[in-house]
Amino acid sequence: MKWLQKIKRHMRRPKNQSRAFSSLTFTQQQLTVPSFPPSPQNLKTLRSNGQLTKALIEMATLGLEMRFEEYDTLLNACVNQRTLRGGQRVHAHMIKTCYRPPVYLRTRLIVFYNKCECLSDARKVFDEMRERNVVSWTAMISAYSQKAHSFEALNLFIRMLRSDTEPNEFTFATVLTSCAGAFGFELGKQIHSLIIKSNFESHIYVGSSLLDMYAKAGRIHEARGVFECLPERDVVSCTAIISGYAQLGLDEEAIELFRKLQVEGMISNYVTYASVLTALSGLAALGHGKQVHSHVLRFEIPSYVVLQNSLIDMYSKCGSLTYSRRVFDNMSERTVISWNAMLVGYSKHGMGREVVELFNLMREENKVKPDSVTYLAVLSGCSHGGMEDRGLEVFHEMVDCKDGFEPEIEHYGCVVDMLGRAGRVGGALEFIKKMPFEPTAAILGSLLGACRVHSNVDIGEFVGQCLMEIEPENAGNYVILSNLYASAGRWEDVTRVRELMKEKAVTKDPGRSWIELDQILHTFHASDRSHPMREELSAKVKQLSVKFKEAGYVPDMSCVLYDVDEEQKEKVLLGHSEKLALTFGLIGTPEGAPIRVIKNLRICVDCHNFAKFVSKVYGRKVSLRDKNRFHHIVEGTCSCGDYW
Repeated sequence: MKWLQKIKRHMRRPKNQSRAFSSLTFTQQQLTVPSFPPSPQNLKTLRSNGQLTKALIEMATLGLEMRFEEYDTLLNACVNQRTLRGGQRVHAHMIKTCYRPPVYLRTRLIVFYNKCECLSDARKVFDEMRERNVVSWTAMISAYSQKAHSFEALNLFIRMLRSDTEPNEFTFATVLTSCAGAFGFELGKQIHSLIIKSNFESHIYVGSSLLDMYAKAGRIHEARGVFECLPERDVVSCTAIISGYAQLGLDEEAIELFRKLQVEGMISNYVTYASVLTALSGLAALGHGKQVHSHVLRFEIPSYVVLQNSLIDMYSKCGSLTYSRRVFDNMSERTVISWNAMLVGYSKHGMGREVVELFNLMREENKVKPDSVTYLAVLSGCSHGGMEDRGLEVFHEMVDCKDGFEPEIEHYGCVVDMLGRAGRVGGALEFIKKMPFEPTAAILGSLLGACRVHSNVDIGEFVGQCLMEIEPENAGNYVILSNLYASAGRWEDVTRVRELMKEKAVTKDPGRSWIELDQILHTFHASDRSHPMREELSAKVKQLSVKFKEAGYVPDMSCVLYDVDEEQKEKVLLGHSEKLALTFGLIGTPEGAPIRVIKNLRICVDCHNFAKFVSKVYGRKVSLRDKNRFHHIVEGTCSCGDYW
């Protein structure tokens, strides 16, 4: 406390003597010490002028004369500027001068330490509080929620209730963000009941958090119910429900709701547009995506990184990588998500060389560090691009922890896929045996697909049996194994696999394909009878089949799972949704125009062959996007190399 005694001695000096000190300066800090006696008003003036450092020196000079207003002024400045050292000096001054801050100031200290990423210090301040109010509890709960410490946030909320402190609308809105996972969601439903009892359900902040919680738990109907009951809606609540639909893959519902809310007068922000772009990515609605982009530019919506990332993703999933790269190159700031979006885009299109070049550029710039998703994109790109040697180099760099983390099971899966594509099926099996993880169904499924392409019946049979034990309900595994047996002429095994499918009542997920013409999405299902042009489409598909047979097309009957005669099998094949969409594209687009079709599942071998003949016979560029990758077909040749 020697510094405090010195200040008191200075305070007792006559006025003329104090003037002598007015010209003293600290040469090291280049700051002038203010005249004595100091004024609390001077501290506020310094703070308002942005001279926080001088204000902190003024605080030390004031000593015991510091009051609530001065501490509040300085703490707010430290919070706004996130000045950890400055805030710590204010806190230390309170302790050294034995100042007992009221609940409000202690709460501000919690907020300050949270803003400065010092969660443990915030908790210490909270635990030392003898008296707490609802704002104190909410501040600490919010601190945990923002850092994704859901368990601590929920535990603290329960303690708050037991302390007989009544939560307010901000408490409820905050704690609901931590209600994730099975345990969190169950507790969230109980909190919802408490919200109803407390009459906070109609509050805009609480309602937005409630519908967001239900949407993230996959309970979109409950989320929509909360949304519809809100007496007033703001951009946050509207965006939350649109995002909920988009994140669950309910893309058409998301776009429909967005249009409805726009008609009702909703003013969108960049987050809203990012959610809409996510939905349009799922639909591959390029025309609508361009409209949204134009709207963003025309109305000068701030180009935050999250919006630009969504644009990159939308264009790449719509097959327009040129636009994706243009957005990427024009970004003033890029996050790891920006790089990943562009890398994944190239990877999905099978452009391995571009993936590697962009990855090298990322490392050369050295502004953003790669993460596990970055490596997944690079490994996948090397796999689809036939660059297995470079891919293995990248994998071994991960094993050596070049960027600070080890490969996860998904990265091992990429290597298996890479080896399988290269025809090194035996090497892929040995790699699986040496993995530090148990192989997943996805990894084994990748190896089974490689066995089908490279006609390795022995390994394929072994892997197929393993898959039937791991996921007996997956029809795709039975189909691939059946096709593998058929290619080897083992028809008894083909029959056995088909019978096993019947016995276990295995069915395929319903296939769905769609195509965008004149900014209208046309959706087709297998043997679709709902489209207005169904008769014309059915007749045209048959005509195309006859024409393509003359050019060498042979229907692949192994793609039909039903035990029917050959004629009926061909009829089933002609009703596949991909063929209906391709045929509609041929009818509805000008001669020579490219055709873009999207499939919700993996495209079947026969439809892939059919698309190649559409390209070859009619001179069309065909772009097919299935759940795995893009297939760019030019003059009858596909970018996937007939491996997907």
